[in-house]
Amino acid sequence: MKFSTSILFAVFVVVVALLPAAKAVPVGPTKILLIGKQPDHPWGTHMYLHTCGILAKCLQLTERVETVVADLWPTNEDDLDHVKTIVVYTSSAAEILLDGPYRNEFAQLMKQGVGLVTIHWASSVQEKNFERLGPRWMSYLGGTWISNVGYTTSTSSLDQLDASHPICRGWSSYELHDEFYLHPVLGENAKPLLQVHANDQPVVVGWAYERENGGRAYGTTLGHYYQNFQKEAFRRTLVNAILWTAHREVPKEGAPVDLDEADLKLPPKPEKKAK
Repeated sequence: MKFSTSILFAVFVVVVALLPAAKAVPVGPTKILLIGKQPDHPWGTHMYLHTCGILAKCLQLTERVETVVADLWPTNEDDLDHVKTIVVYTSSAAEILLDGPYRNEFAQLMKQGVGLVTIHWASSVQEKNFERLGPRWMSYLGGTWISNVGYTTSTSSLDQLDASHPICRGWSSYELHDEFYLHPVLGENAKPLLQVHANDQPVVVGWAYERENGGRAYGTTLGHYYQNFQKEAFRRTLVNAILWTAHREVPKEGAPVDLDEADLKLPPKPEKKAK
């Protein structure tokens, strides 16, 4: 029996040695879903879908990134397959994602550890719904702004609170004119990253959050004016955050976000239809 086993083992070793070396299985693309909606503000502000398209072009500058842009939610179910992060730039997203017709799909994605990035008004829950939706919304995002409890339009230095965080790579403090949402509500595990001074007080305008299931989130209350998305540093912060929430390594110099002037140009305002 010992002799037979030795022979079989030797044959096995020879066969394995003769087999061709296994090829490395290529890593699939990182799919990012960007959700916008139809306009609800004056032209040049809250340019939801257009801005999602701009961010998608920036993301495509990083290798192995695939993007899908949808109006409120994808109509093709395949677009949800293998999504790593959802980016939302809409009105109050808590109501859209927790109360809307897509709430079950969204909840399942959050359960799977999919990342979440919310921009400006999307980082909020309406005051009348805060008690009902707030705890669940904050369990996904780590914080929120209660709409519309305090905001102001002014100019401030946008400062990093933790320059070592991957989201803060490749840019430094700069002056920003925006609509600043006051009194954000942050959970104890949310990490404040960005801050401005508005109404003579420091205001957190960006935070990172890691959920217990490994899912990551980034919420920012910035992004009222489209002109801010034309700033390289502003775009880089967001693309860094999207990559971080998708568990992609953010380059030391920050994510590439260079686009042509034609890409960044504000699209012409649609003409009003005659009644």
